[in-house]
Amino acid sequence: MFFVAGAKNAGGSGGGGERRSIYQKFRDVDILDKKKTVTALRPGEDRAIFLGLGMILSSVMMYFVLGITILRSYADSVWTEEGVCVVVNSTVTADMNCSYNCGSDCWRVSKYPCLQVFVSVNNTSRVSRLSHNEEMQDISSECFYVPRCQKDSVALHVIIMNISERLKVHQQVPCFYDPSEQQDTVLLTRLYDHSVVFHSLLWPSCMLTGGALIIVMVKLTQYLSRLCEEIVKIKR
Repeated sequence: MFFVAGAKNAGGSGGGGERRSIYQKFRDVDILDKKKTVTALRPGEDRAIFLGLGMILSSVMMYFVLGITILRSYADSVWTEEGVCVVVNSTVTADMNCSYNCGSDCWRVSKYPCLQVFVSVNNTSRVSRLSHNEEMQDISSECFYVPRCQKDSVALHVIIMNISERLKVHQQVPCFYDPSEQQDTVLLTRLYDHSVVFHSLLWPSCMLTGGALIIVMVKLTQYLSRLCEEIVKIKR
């Protein structure tokens, strides 16, 4: 009986040791897989954070460029109020000289007709000269529109006459004026209005938001991963 019991005990202890060794192997494999997963996730997380930081930096640079170009021109413009202008007089006064490039260090002179347009702002007695936009106002303080200079002066004449005919057909046009009345000139259109500013700021804002979301998601994933590891340790 003693030998039989000893044999059973030896067999039981051997089976238990074998089971423990198999369990240890599975546990080692599980730990190794977890280490491989963590090692594989870290480079991906780093790349995602660098991508988010790059997007944020690019958006800040775009904000800077827009701030010194479009936003400054929009803020400096005095033609802020929109109204309705009634064309009072539209006449071609004289031919104006312009120069065009004909090659390397070559400039020649051409001519275009100067169209002067006077309007009444909001059906009042105030009569102002109408200009196409801020750029045309800076180029010429007399003419409504200055076409791009070219050799064919007849084509320039046709462009100006077409504009004159359109203004005769459409007597009432939307316009922008200076509410402080420091500027006598009113504008037909603005280079940088509300819609232009909105669309110019839309893309850098989307890029900034996307970069911030990427960083937040990576940090949230890291936090949840550490939380899961702590929960597993507590259960063990």
